[in-house]
Amino acid sequence: MEIKVLESIFAANENLADKNAEVFKEKGIFAINLMSSPGAGKTSFILETARRLSGHHKAAVIEGDIASKVDAEKVREHGIETVQINTGGACHLEANMIQKSLEYLDLTGVDLLIIENVGNLVCPADFVLGESARVVILSVPEGDDKPLKYPTIFSSCEVLIINKIDMLALSDFSMERLEDTVRKLNPNVNVIPLSCRTGEGFDAWMGWLEDKLSGALGL
Repeated sequence: MEIKVLESIFAANENLADKNAEVFKEKGIFAINLMSSPGAGKTSFILETARRLSGHHKAAVIEGDIASKVDAEKVREHGIETVQINTGGACHLEANMIQKSLEYLDLTGVDLLIIENVGNLVCPADFVLGESARVVILSVPEGDDKPLKYPTIFSSCEVLIINKIDMLALSDFSMERLEDTVRKLNPNVNVIPLSCRTGEGFDAWMGWLEDKLSGALGL
C-alpha cells in the first residue's frame, strides 16, 4: 500500500510539473531548480547571477524555505521579482507549490526563473518541478564526500557548482576526488568551481547560462 501511495504522489507531481514546463516553454523562460544544503550559498549565487545578467536578461525568483522570508527579502531588496513559499515543515518544494506561486509572479519580460529549493540534499531530488535544468551547489566546507552520501541529487543535475573555492587552502577538499566521484554517478554533468565572494570562476557559469537562455529565447 505504501509503495502505491508513493507512486501516486510522484505521478501527480510529475503531471503538474509537466504543466509548469509547458508554461515556461510558452513564455520562453529557462527555469532552474537550485538545490543544496543550507548555507552552501544559494542566495548569494542567485544575487551574483542576477547582477551579471542585469541589463540584458530579466530574472525572477521563487524562494522555498520551511519557515521565514529572510532570503526572499534579501533578493527582493535587489529589485528582483520574488515570491516566497513556506513549506511549513516539508523538506522540499513540489510542482503544485510552483504552479500556485506563478499566479503571484509578474513574468512579463522574464527569461530566467530561479527556484531556490529548500536546503536539503535528500528530498528535493525526488520531486520534479517543471524545471529546464537542475543545478546543485556544493560548498567546499561541506567536504568532497557528499556525492557518496547523497548520490541521487548529484546524479540528477545538469550543473554542479562548487562554491567557496576561496576556502580550498583552508580545507582538505580535493577537487580531483570530487570530480572522480561525481563523474561515476553523472558522466555528463558540468562541474563549475567558483566563489560567490571573490567572483573567481563565475564567468564559466555565466557562459553556460547565457547559452541556455539563448536557446530558450530561440536566439
